[in-house]
Amino acid sequence: MERVVLLRSLSSSSPSSVLASTRLFSRSAHRLARLPRRHRLVPTVQNRSILRRHLGLISSVIRPSVQLKGQLCPLSVRAISTSSAQPSSEILGADDDVAEKLGFEKVSEEFIEECKSRAVLYKHKKTGAEIMSVSNDDENKVFGIVFRTPPKDSTGIPHILEHSVLCGSRKYPLKEPFVELLKGSLNTFLNAFTYPDRTCYPVASTNTKDFYNLVDVYLDAVFFPKCVEDVKTFQQEGWHYELNDPSEDITYKGVVFNEMKGVYSQPDSILGRATQQALFPDNTYGVDSGGDPQVIPKLTFEEFKEFHGKYYHPSNARIWFYGDDDPNERLRILSEYLDMFEANSAPMESKVEYQKLFSKPVRIVEKYPAADGVDLKKKHMVCLNWLLSETPLDLETELALGFLDHLMMGTPASPLRKTLLESGLGDAIVGGGIEDELLQPQFSIGLKGVSEEDIQNIEELILDTLKKLAEEGFDSDAVEASMNTIEFSLRENNTGSFPRGLALMLRSVGKWIYDMDPFVPLKYQEPLKALKARIAEEGSKAVFAPLIEKFILNNPHLVTIEMQPDPEKASRDEAAEKENLEIVKASMTQEDLAELARATNELKLKQETPDSPEALKCVPCLSLQDIPKKPTQIPTEVGDINGTKVLQHNLFTNDVVYAEVVFNMSTLKQELLPLVPLFCQSLLEMGTKDMDFVQLNQLIGRKTGGISVYPFTSSVRGKQDPCSHMIVRGKATSERTEDLFDLVNRVLQDVELTDQKRFKQFVSQSKARMENRLRGSGHGIAAARMDAKLNVAGWVSEQMGGVSYLEFLRTLENKVDDDWPAISSSLEEIRTTLLSKNGCLVNLTSDGKNLKNTEKYVGKFLDMLPSTSPVGSTAWNAQLSRTNEAIVIPTQVNYVGKAANIFETGYQLKGSSYVISKYISNTWLWDRVRVSGGAYGGFCDFDSHSGVFTFLSYRDPNLLKTLDVYDGTSNFLRELEMGDDALTKAIIGTIGDVDAYQLPDAKGYSR
Repeated sequence: MERVVLLRSLSSSSPSSVLASTRLFSRSAHRLARLPRRHRLVPTVQNRSILRRHLGLISSVIRPSVQLKGQLCPLSVRAISTSSAQPSSEILGADDDVAEKLGFEKVSEEFIEECKSRAVLYKHKKTGAEIMSVSNDDENKVFGIVFRTPPKDSTGIPHILEHSVLCGSRKYPLKEPFVELLKGSLNTFLNAFTYPDRTCYPVASTNTKDFYNLVDVYLDAVFFPKCVEDVKTFQQEGWHYELNDPSEDITYKGVVFNEMKGVYSQPDSILGRATQQALFPDNTYGVDSGGDPQVIPKLTFEEFKEFHGKYYHPSNARIWFYGDDDPNERLRILSEYLDMFEANSAPMESKVEYQKLFSKPVRIVEKYPAADGVDLKKKHMVCLNWLLSETPLDLETELALGFLDHLMMGTPASPLRKTLLESGLGDAIVGGGIEDELLQPQFSIGLKGVSEEDIQNIEELILDTLKKLAEEGFDSDAVEASMNTIEFSLRENNTGSFPRGLALMLRSVGKWIYDMDPFVPLKYQEPLKALKARIAEEGSKAVFAPLIEKFILNNPHLVTIEMQPDPEKASRDEAAEKENLEIVKASMTQEDLAELARATNELKLKQETPDSPEALKCVPCLSLQDIPKKPTQIPTEVGDINGTKVLQHNLFTNDVVYAEVVFNMSTLKQELLPLVPLFCQSLLEMGTKDMDFVQLNQLIGRKTGGISVYPFTSSVRGKQDPCSHMIVRGKATSERTEDLFDLVNRVLQDVELTDQKRFKQFVSQSKARMENRLRGSGHGIAAARMDAKLNVAGWVSEQMGGVSYLEFLRTLENKVDDDWPAISSSLEEIRTTLLSKNGCLVNLTSDGKNLKNTEKYVGKFLDMLPSTSPVGSTAWNAQLSRTNEAIVIPTQVNYVGKAANIFETGYQLKGSSYVISKYISNTWLWDRVRVSGGAYGGFCDFDSHSGVFTFLSYRDPNLLKTLDVYDGTSNFLRELEMGDDALTKAIIGTIGDVDAYQLPDAKGYSR
């Protein structure tokens, strides 16, 4: 099997700095980033404003900046829920008499037009627990329970507790009920989040029986966890000293400890942590809820237990139900748990205090670990950060600030973003713009990949640009484009694979958790209408200029963070950790060391000993009879328009037309493949003969819901040659369908690929993204590298998104200056090669009436395409050498991969392969790589198209030990004794993956 290991540099293998607490941590990493599944492994991202969260999914799926528990999922907190039918205000909540009898008082009730839902706020009389019961016809039901959990230090108590409570409970006394649910549930979401001030436990499922099973396990876990009685769970999930033999060195182990080491290896995360702690020095945000690896070992088990007893109480809880299940049943389930408690003082003790605004700006200089032996001249970062208010903002102001954020930074044509990138002073934007997930909103903007001597110039450029925007205002086309983009996103409500009800919950909780009205964040229509009217009456300058001046330019609460690369920092930190552990060992007697070795072995034995069949039976699960016998059928009509194959999917889309135009890429010269991602970006971010790229970008924003262009490559089962295409995706309301296809045509045929300066920006941005991926998503880099050694499709993808691509970008950056005509010519050659009506495919998703109306616009579009015949497929008979590799990167953890093409051994594909792969991940690899090994995640994947079977670990303290675990998989399977219950769980869990819940656009696209 091919092996690729991304391992920590010997000069950077210990704690370096701290992550921003606004980051989202997840308990396990359980899916490959490259897999099109709902539980993909995704790195953390910034918090976004309400509007920004809606807009993020127009081109990609993003997540809130908090810490995630289980399988990492692409989160986008776009929180408006539009159901697939048209429910009315006749939807009923729970019966008032039933609620009263069960001990609940109705506080308020509203029909939320924006999400077509009946929402009722209840209060549990005995404990004061608050419940939002949201009823509609959405089959993807959601439950969540949220506790306010403000930490007082950076030991990571909230994060470690979030990991630990799902490791067994009163009713479910096995090692990890969470994992058992992963094995045999049809869940559409199963996770937990640690924010800087709260902890969320959400689940979702379309199957009612499954949903209530998940709810019961989670309620029992948070209120009655075993971890507060079992120090070994604390040691496993948090931290412990590990000593296998008294003669060896003591080391630190713990899942959260290693997770945070990985997070702290990322410069962007270190910047975020420094920003938050500097902006909020006087309240709970001034420490790290995720945990600082240098501070985590100070946490005691007693403090851990006390934190749970203090904050994990119904009096401190906000509980959310959403979907088409019975509202009465929701209250019945809750009453069984809540009635066991009495009210306590947690609501007062968990209250988050406001940070008072500074009287003058602050400057912070922070170092981050950098690789040794590389040019550090342009490796600095600088970011300006403002805390916007010390009192709550009204909804209209919040909405206006979100709108302003999109105007300034939301698209490549936005003036603040554009000015910074075109300055040439840095490679990429840092700072998340408006961030409002916490009690007080903030605004951040800066650049990375800058020279030290340019830092002051960047600061001046940011302030000068903001002043100019306040003085001159925004172009009317830009305002119209932003308004259309925002309204389209709200109307479409496309949360991707993220449940709509959970997006809605997180939006509501963002205010509810601070004792504000949970209904207000759900209602955007009237405030948006008022904002539009005000802009129309007063002009955009009168609306936005005062906001820039008040909240930014005239605001003294400004923190400037300067990040400096330090190639020696990691080695200093590593030496300090080693010295601390040596002091610990020196303080122990031989008896102490023997006892520590015994305790280490005892913990490993517990971790590696499976639960008994009797214990496993207590976890509620579905039977095969609960699974629909027929797979979900997606309507597909295969037709022809003007000689081109067209697929049509008649689905309700709320009057939105989704379109994909697919071009064959197999005729492209091999040497041009690395240019394809940059070519795709150029199509959308360069101008035409009649419009500059700003005007084109604004026109797309005014007329459509967005256009994207990207390459797609996959193996084809039974063939060596891959399936490779360039895909153009677009969406618009039905009345704008003609505009959509007209703009797609302009993007493809009219854009002039001659802007050298902008192209160099694209190269620098792509290089910065790839360098960040090396540290944050090393598992994905390793997987791509191994694929490139095992099949042609993998090689093609790696040329456009792996280490080979990064090497290409580094060379290209200089070549842009030296030989631009040749590069521009190559870009034009790519267009000439790909753009042809012959071999083109069109895919459409909407309702029948809209599909029929769209056909004439598709025909017109196709007639404008060149009809040149492809010269025939180019032979891409290339793979990387099948040698093992170790790629050294400046991080404190490893990413360990091993893969082989099992089709080459003669294996014939069977459906059981999917079940086996999932089972290995959830048992053998989970127990040995994560639980016992201390890695943040260990998992495997089988690509049934190529035959490549891949093992991967994520934020892993080990290297050779993990490879030994991979090698032991075959013996694990040979010796496996699997009962009917375990097999049934594995089958059901696999069905949940294969038949994952999809929104209409995804159904049409994946079909």
